[in-house]
Order: sequence, then structure tokens, then C-alpha cells
Amino acid sequence: MGNHTTPFDDHMDQQSYTVAENWGAQVNFMIPLDRKGLAQCRRIAARQEEKMVLDYELVRAKECADLQAKGFMLVPGSRVYHMCSDVVPIVGFTKLIQEHQNKQCIPIKEFRFPWQKKRQKCPKKFQPINPEQLLNPLAFQKNNPPKPLVAP
Repeated sequence: MGNHTTPFDDHMDQQSYTVAENWGAQVNFMIPLDRKGLAQCRRIAARQEEKMVLDYELVRAKECADLQAKGFMLVPGSRVYHMCSDVVPIVGFTKLIQEHQNKQCIPIKEFRFPWQKKRQKCPKKFQPINPEQLLNPLAFQKNNPPKPLVAP
């Protein structure tokens, strides 16, 4: 820091030597008078994190659905299989629900025209449908507890 100069005259001879030193220091302290700003900052950060997680999940589901629409799938047991294992087409899911209901309901034998839907008699205590059990029945066996869908 500073300014060291050596002035010269018209004949480029040194006339004098000038030293100008400027030294200084500065210290700042900031003390918040209330903690509302910190609490608000944390709330905003938590909301931003939730938004980022939601964006990640939506993009993941969209890309997995695009892969399935193109006729591709990830190999079961691969290191990224868990990423798309919970994305199921709606048609496949409704078909699973219908199969589950058909196991519990008995068709009524009566004359119906071909364009009429066949009626079924279902038990009064209808077993609730667990979507996870329909999608992955092996994970819900008593000896085999369900495995979490997280990266290894």
C-alpha cells in the first residue's frame, strides 16, 4: 500500500524521492435487533427445499413415463431401477384393481345382452385395496418386509 514515486525533470534526471503511505483498518459488527429475519429466512429456505424435492419427483416421474411410453424400462436389479419402480401407468393400475375386485366378487348368472355390463355380487365386507400391495405383492409377505425405495 502506498505510493512510492521518483519524479524526473525534463532531462530525465532524478530530482527527489516521494513516499506517501496511507494505512488504515475497518471493523464492522452487525447485531440483529430481533430474530424474525432469521426465522423468516429459515421458512423460505424450507419452502424452497420442498419445491426442489417436488420438482425432482415430478421430473423423475415424467421421464420414467416417457421411457415407458417409448417401450423401454430399466433392468430390475440395476443401480437405477428403484428410480422408476414406483411409476405405473393408470391403465395397468386400474386393471390390477379390477382383478382384485373380481377375486372377491362372484358374477351373477342371468341373461344380459352383449352391450350390457355383467353384474357381480360382492361380499358386504369388501376388503380394502392397498395399492402398494397390488403393485408389489412379494414385498407384503409376512416373512419378507417391504424394502424402502431408496438409492443403494
